[in-house]
Amino acid sequence: MPVGPSPALPRGFEALAGDAIDFAGAQVRRLVTTQPGAFPIYTVGGRWHVEEEAWTNWTEGFLGGLIWIIARRTGDAWWREQAERYSLLIEPRKDDRSVHDLGFLFISTWKRWFEATGDPAKKATVVHAGRTMSLRFNEQGRYLRSFVSADSCFIDIMMNVGIIFEAARETGDADLLRIATEHCLTTRRHLVRGDGSTAHEAIFDLETGEFLRHGTHQGWRADSSWARGQAWALYGFGTAYALSGDGRFLDTAERCADFFLDRTGSRVVPPNDWEEPDPPRPYESSAAAIASSGLWQLAGLTADPARAARYRDATIAILARLASPEFLAVDDPAWEGILRHGVYHERRGLGVDESVMWGDYFFVEALDRVLESAGSDRP
Repeated sequence: MPVGPSPALPRGFEALAGDAIDFAGAQVRRLVTTQPGAFPIYTVGGRWHVEEEAWTNWTEGFLGGLIWIIARRTGDAWWREQAERYSLLIEPRKDDRSVHDLGFLFISTWKRWFEATGDPAKKATVVHAGRTMSLRFNEQGRYLRSFVSADSCFIDIMMNVGIIFEAARETGDADLLRIATEHCLTTRRHLVRGDGSTAHEAIFDLETGEFLRHGTHQGWRADSSWARGQAWALYGFGTAYALSGDGRFLDTAERCADFFLDRTGSRVVPPNDWEEPDPPRPYESSAAAIASSGLWQLAGLTADPARAARYRDATIAILARLASPEFLAVDDPAWEGILRHGVYHERRGLGVDESVMWGDYFFVEALDRVLESAGSDRP
C-alpha cells in the first residue's frame, strides 16, 4: 500500500514523532509483559481491562499490528517473537463468519508478517481470511453485511473490504474482485452523502436489495456525521483505490477527507459527532489518529498537488496535536494506554474518554508512515 510522498518534515517533528513511538513501545511492552496473551479493547480509568463489555469482537489485530511496527523499527528479536506470537493467537479467526472485521484482524498482522518474510504460507492466511470475508456478500443489495444483521451495512466495512481486494489480487479470482468492487460502489452510493459526509449504517430490503434507510449505532443520530465513521471512509476508499485503480474510489476518498478537514478545522481533533449540539466531550482522538494515517496515504495517491499538500500538512498537524501531553499519556505513570480522550461506544458508555486499542494502533501507524517516508527509521 502506498505510504505517501517524501516531503521535508517541519523542524522538530521527527524528534517529536520518534519520542512518541518510543513511549508507545514502552506502553505496549508493559501490556504484553503484565497481561500476556490478553487483547484489551479500551481502558477503564486509564488501565487496560479484558473483562469489559466488547459489543463485538473486532480489535484483536491492533495489538499485534502495533508489535509488528515496533519489531520492524527496532529489529529487536524479542519484539519479533511477540509479533509472531500475537499473530498466531488470532489465526483461527481466518474462518470467523460472525464479524465484518477480518481486514482489521489480518491486514495489521498476517499481511505485515508476509511482507516481512515473503513466506507463501503467511500470504495464504491473508487470502483465506479474504475469502471468508467475501461470504458476507448480499447479492441482492450488493454489499457486505455487518455483524448486526443481514440487512445492515456499516461504513466501517470500507476498512475491511481491502482484504478481499488483497485476496483477489493474489489469486486472480474475478469473483472476489467483483464482490469487493460492488461493495465499494454500494457504499459510495448509499453511505456517502453529496457533501462528502457519511452515514454509519444502511438498511436494505433483503428480498429486493432496495435501500430503505440510514441508521447509526455510534453517532448522534442517523442523519448526523460520526467522526470515526468519516475517518474509516476516507482511509478505506483510499485503500480501495490503491488496490483497484478505480478512480471513483479516489474521488470518494478525497470528498470524505475534505469534509473531515473542513468540519474539524483548527481544532484538529474532532468530537464524536460533528452534528451533536453541545457534545459532552470535545474530542475523539481515535478518529483523528485513523484520519491522520488515511490522509498521509491519500497525499501519495491524489493527482492534485494542492490536495496532496493539504493532506500532508493536516497529517502533521494532527499527529503533533496527538503527541502533545494533552493526548499522549506521558505525564501519567498509572495510565496504561498511549492516547487519551478516545471513545469506543458513547451510546453504550463503553471506553469513553479513554485509550482505545485502534486509536493507539493508527496513531503509531501514522507516525511510522511519516517517518518512513522521510527516511527516518530511528530505533
